[in-house]
Amino acid sequence: MSELPPDLPRLRTVVTYLRGELNRAERALNTAEEREALAARRHPSTEPPAWLIERGIGVGRLPVRVHAGGCWDARKRCTGISREEARRALVEGVQACPHCRPDAVLGIE
Repeated sequence: MSELPPDLPRLRTVVTYLRGELNRAERALNTAEEREALAARRHPSTEPPAWLIERGIGVGRLPVRVHAGGCWDARKRCTGISREEARRALVEGVQACPHCRPDAVLGIE
């Protein structure tokens, strides 16, 4: 830490300067917080889906696999579905992902 001046006039000058810098820093902080809050309101974070259905390529794009929401093997062709839709798809014969095992999680084996 730097040495502070021993005399009263210079100490007052340092305190005045530091108060000004603190005010500038607090204004910059407030501006940044307001900007972040505005961005969060514009793009609210959405909760990721708990269940995914992976569709095939081509005409009709039939369902080919059911995944749990956080599966590492879920691909771009996946869309979010409800728990009931995932259960129905598995019962109707859509393959369960062998990695995240949604059939085991949903009690369908």
